[in-house]
Amino acid sequence: MSTPKHHTPLIDRLPKVRGKLREGAQLAKVTWFQVGGPADVMFRPEDEADLAAFLKGKPADMPVTVIGVGSNLLVRDGGIRGVVIRLGRPFTNVVVEDGAVHAGAGALDLNVAQTAQMNGIAGLEFLSGIPGTIGGALRMNAGAYGTEIKDVLVSATAIDGSGNIHTVTPDEMNMTYRHCGVPEDWIFTSAILRASSGDPEDIAKRMDEIQKSRAESQPIKSRTGGSTFANPVPKRAWEVIDAAGCRGLKIGGAQMSEQHCNFMINTGNATALDLEQLGDEVRRRVKEHSGVELRWEIRRIGERLGHSIIGKDA
Repeated sequence: MSTPKHHTPLIDRLPKVRGKLREGAQLAKVTWFQVGGPADVMFRPEDEADLAAFLKGKPADMPVTVIGVGSNLLVRDGGIRGVVIRLGRPFTNVVVEDGAVHAGAGALDLNVAQTAQMNGIAGLEFLSGIPGTIGGALRMNAGAYGTEIKDVLVSATAIDGSGNIHTVTPDEMNMTYRHCGVPEDWIFTSAILRASSGDPEDIAKRMDEIQKSRAESQPIKSRTGGSTFANPVPKRAWEVIDAAGCRGLKIGGAQMSEQHCNFMINTGNATALDLEQLGDEVRRRVKEHSGVELRWEIRRIGERLGHSIIGKDA
C-alpha cells in the first residue's frame, strides 16, 4: 500500500525574512472595491534589503504579485496564488533634500504632495488628485490635471525578480501615457522627484482646488477604483462611454457611476466578476457604438473562481 504524498505548505518553501509572512490574507480588506479572494501568502518586507533577499532566495517557480493600497486594483474572486508583496510603513518615508523630494514606493501620493507643500516645493500638487502610492504611480505612469509622474521624476529605484537593485531614469523606463516599460517583475522601492520653489500658501490653494474638483466630479465616497479605462486620446473615456449609453449601467452589484461614468462602483454586494463583466460590457458597447477600443486602466489580477490564473489584458 503506497503512502500518500504530503505537499510542503507554500509558506514553508519561502526563505526566512525579517518582515511578516501571513497565510490566507484577505485581499478584499485592502482594496478600494472591497472584493476579491485571498492571497496564498502575503509578505510585508522589513526594508529594501529584506525584500531583495526574499526575491533572491525564493523558489524560482513561485509567483509574486505586488500591490499597493489597492486603489486601482481589482482582485478576482478566486484570489491570488503564490506570494503577494505589500510595501508597508518602512517604505512610506518622504523627505526633502536639496530641493528634491525623496519618497518611498509605499508613500501615499497625497502625503508626498502635502510634504512638498509644507516645504514650499511646487509642481507636485497633481499627486494630491491621485489615489494611490508612489510605487503604483511609477508602475502605470499615473497622472492627473495635466501632469504625469514622468514629468517630475528624476530617478526610481527598483528590485528585479532575482533580487538585484536598479536605479533608472524616466527615459530608461520608457514611460508613455499610462505605461511604464520596465519588466513586470521589477518592484519599485523609492523615487526622487524634481520640483521648484513656491509659496506654501499658493501651493495649498492649488491642492484645495484639486480636492474640490475631485469631490465634485468623482464618486470618491463610493467603493470605487479610480478611472476604469485610459483615455483613448484625443477623446476622453467618459465621453465615449456616455455616448454609448453606459452611464449608470449595472451588472449584479456593479455599476458605472452616474456622477462620472468612467468610474465603476461596488454598490454594496458586487463580486469581482460583476465588476469585470461590467467593464467588458462597456468596452463592447463603446466599440460597437464608436469603434473606440477602450483599454483597462484598472489593474485586474488573480483567478476567477474555478479558473486558472488570468493576467491583465486589453
